[in-house]
Amino acid sequence: MGLMTDVLDWLQALPQPGLVAATGGLVLAECTIGLGFIAPGEAGLLVAATTAITPTRFLVLWGVVTLCAATGDSLGYLIGRRYGPRLRETRLIQKYGVGGWDKATGILRRRGAWAVFFARFLPVVRTLTPAAAGTSGLPYRKFLPAAAAGAACWSALHIGIGAALGEAAKRLESAMSTGALAVVAAVVAAVVIAHVVKKRRAKATPATAVEDDLEPVA
Repeated sequence: MGLMTDVLDWLQALPQPGLVAATGGLVLAECTIGLGFIAPGEAGLLVAATTAITPTRFLVLWGVVTLCAATGDSLGYLIGRRYGPRLRETRLIQKYGVGGWDKATGILRRRGAWAVFFARFLPVVRTLTPAAAGTSGLPYRKFLPAAAAGAACWSALHIGIGAALGEAAKRLESAMSTGALAVVAAVVAAVVIAHVVKKRRAKATPATAVEDDLEPVA
C-alpha cells in the first residue's frame, strides 16, 4: 500500500465527529472577516472531504459546513453593521484586502443579494462581502437567504471535489510505477518548499494582532 493511500485511509479512520467539528470551525473562522486571511478553511474542507466516502458522511459534513459558513457570514455582516465604512480604513483591510473590499462593495451596489451568493465562490471577496453587505445597509432578511444558499452550494461543490480527488488519488497511486511516484513526490515537495519560503518572506515584517488590525488607521 502506498503513502498516499495510507494517509487517506488514516483520515477516513479518524473519529468522524471530531473531524467534522474541526472542519466546521475552520470554515466558520475563514468566513468571519479578519480571520479569513488566516484560517485555511477551504483547504481544510478539501482534506476532510476525502473522507466523505458514504452518502451519510457526505450529508453530515455538508450540513455542518453549510451551517458554519452561514454563521461566519452572519458574524461578518454584524461586524459590518457595527463598524460601517470605517472598516475599509482598518489596518487589516488596508494590509490584506482593499481591492477585495472595493470589488465586494461594487458588486453589492450592482447586484444586491445576488452578489452575496456569487461572492461565496470568489477568494478574498468571499471573506469581505458579508461585512461590506452589513456596511451597505443590505437588509438581513435579504442577506441571510443568499448567504445560506451560497454556503450550501459552495460546500457541496468542495466536498464533491475533495471526495473525487481522494478516490482518484488512490487509483492513481495503484496504477503508477515507483519511478513515476518519485517524480510526483519531487514535484509536490518543490511546491511545498516554495510555499513555505513565500510564507516566511511574508512574515518577515512583525505581525500585528487581529485586534490591533481592526483599529482605524490614524
